[in-house]
Amino acid sequence: MRLTKQTNYAVRMLMYCAANGEKLSRIPEIAKAYGVSELFLFKILQPLTRAGLVETVRGRNGGVRLPKPASEISLFDVVKVTEDSFAMAECFEAGEIDCPLVDSCGLNAALRKALNAFFDVLKGYTIDDLVKARPQINFLLGLETGPRPQTSAA
Repeated sequence: MRLTKQTNYAVRMLMYCAANGEKLSRIPEIAKAYGVSELFLFKILQPLTRAGLVETVRGRNGGVRLPKPASEISLFDVVKVTEDSFAMAECFEAGEIDCPLVDSCGLNAALRKALNAFFDVLKGYTIDDLVKARPQINFLLGLETGPRPQTSAA
């Protein structure tokens, strides 16, 4: 399975907001941090807002932020909002299917089991987990200025 760029940048946007804490994050700053167009991020923002994964504040000093703790937003929450289809094979798609084995196929059952395992793994990771896994995330995203934090040599 391959996730879309929309999902990739949706997760990155949420990570940026989580790393930025309570402060409002501005789309131009997020776009600059990731080297992506503002228009693309605005497009992604709409479904995230509708799903309650981000909230927007309008106005001159507006921006976006997480409406709840990053520890309460799973990767599955983001993926189910940003991906259009999880069809791994023709038999997952709605509509007429040409295969005579569709109702009794071992492949269909195996793929469905694999997809459910994929979803279970995504449910086990939160945006907070991703942010905490990168101690230098604030520096890397340009949220901190100054010298790059030193890592200990092991």
